[in-house]
Amino acid sequence: MTETQVQTCIASVAGENTVRCRGLWVMPYINEVQRVLAELTWPAGESVTIDCAQVERMDTAGAWLLYRTRHTLERAGKTLTLVGLKPEFSALLAMVEARGAEASVVTPPAFGWLEQLGHNFIGHLRQANGMLAFIGEAAIAALRLLAQPGRFRPRPLLYNIQEAGFKAMPIVGLLSFLMGVVVSYQGAEQLARYGASIFVADLVGLSMLREMAPLLTAIIVAGRSGSAYTAQIGTMKVTEEIDAMRTIGIAPMDFLVLPKIFALMVAVPLLTVYADAMGVLGGMVMAKSLLGISFGEFVDRLDEAVSLSSYLVGIGKALVFATIVGLVGCFQGFQVSGSADSVGQQTTVSVVQAIFLVIVVDAVFSVLFSWLNI
Repeated sequence: MTETQVQTCIASVAGENTVRCRGLWVMPYINEVQRVLAELTWPAGESVTIDCAQVERMDTAGAWLLYRTRHTLERAGKTLTLVGLKPEFSALLAMVEARGAEASVVTPPAFGWLEQLGHNFIGHLRQANGMLAFIGEAAIAALRLLAQPGRFRPRPLLYNIQEAGFKAMPIVGLLSFLMGVVVSYQGAEQLARYGASIFVADLVGLSMLREMAPLLTAIIVAGRSGSAYTAQIGTMKVTEEIDAMRTIGIAPMDFLVLPKIFALMVAVPLLTVYADAMGVLGGMVMAKSLLGISFGEFVDRLDEAVSLSSYLVGIGKALVFATIVGLVGCFQGFQVSGSADSVGQQTTVSVVQAIFLVIVVDAVFSVLFSWLNI
């Protein structure tokens, strides 16, 4: 059900003290119907008539919502009359009223800090288990795609490369340039004290190409593209477009997930190369203005300071970071449930989780490469 359809579930008729209800009063849409009821301006008179003649479907949740709304209005001093309710809905409402009169409000027990800690731990374990299952499903889909290349759809891949790569170049380039300026500025003053100004090229080159450029690019892509993936898939899930795709035989993993992950695996390493160049350029500009080191001297020293293995380590990290951002963004999109509010919540979780995992994996890489002497 779309937002417009939800808004038509109930409507007030001014001047007649009548509220007409229509649409689907069933569990999948009950939160949205409840929201519309809460925002409704009820007639000002003491006597209100609720006309349910146009209600197409109603289940226990819808009957309970109608029962609760009626009692809320009666407690506010209004006299309520229900008209047009179909016989089967009237029987359902009568059953809910009978049970509602017997039911008492049960206050859920408050969790202590230990129970809350365990509850959060179990929640994170479930998230990790779901993430592992999602990775396995994506891997199987990728292998199936390799076995059947005809299933590959180049247009979504190219579209996602344009969105995640080409359109991110301005922000990645600007921030990388500024990062190179900062690294060069902070190092120049200290190196000048020891007469080792030329080594600012070592500092800028190694820090940008090996660490800063892939990490900065991954964080920008997580905030920009990973969140967009979560919002897109989450919105499609709320509007039941993903269920419709499965119904007509289109696998969401093939059509939505793999093109996004593959696009990031192409775009992020290329963006990292671009960020490397912009970061070094920022360092060169600052070195020239502060230390008087010419661009030629800087490049000559950079060629000696940065080995090919250090450069490839940065590109390899970017490839892994891209996979993490793509998997987390798509996985959190499929975790959306209920209403549009869940889309915003999962988008926030997606960005935080992707950045957290990228930094953790970067730390693991640092220890591993140090141990391997790479």
